[in-house]
Amino acid sequence: MDDDVVKMHLQQKLRAAREALVWKLDGLSECDIRRPMTPTGTNLLGLVKHNAISDARYFGDVFGRPFPEQLPRWDDPAVAGMDHWAAASETRDQIVDLYRRTWAHSDATISALDLDDTGFVPWWQETVPLFNVMAARLVDAARHAGHADILRELLDGGVGVDVDGLPLHGRDSSYWEARRSLIEDAARAQRT
Repeated sequence: MDDDVVKMHLQQKLRAAREALVWKLDGLSECDIRRPMTPTGTNLLGLVKHNAISDARYFGDVFGRPFPEQLPRWDDPAVAGMDHWAAASETRDQIVDLYRRTWAHSDATISALDLDDTGFVPWWQETVPLFNVMAARLVDAARHAGHADILRELLDGGVGVDVDGLPLHGRDSSYWEARRSLIEDAARAQRT
């Protein structure tokens, strides 16, 4: 298979996951995009911030192409976990704009390198090719886009698979209410 085709495919999928993360913020209040929705504090804006910083690290530091802005260091215990939530002083626009700037920086790194060009990932303590980094970032971004899907549904019932707002699998809310009820009944039948 042609390396350029592989690289383009991975990059397209990474871009789609990035867009999905940002899209999940649309129409929600500042409070809702920051609300911790799980016991560990997972929140929509924090997912965007985390992915921005991760892209900057992986496609910057790893390949000797540092992102030109000051970001929390991966190895600084004083800021550990700060990339998973937005401080009150950080706005949605600031974080989304940061993410978009890291996209441009990441895309420039991807364009400049071949899939077998290597970089050193300090937190893995391993030298790896661009292909491995692209695959790892795609998996992580898609995983966090899935988290965002669930958080958004919990916040306002919003579901969908793309920025066009198409209904999930072409089904309306009444279908999903009936399906949830059916699944709940099956679960309750297993109570001992």
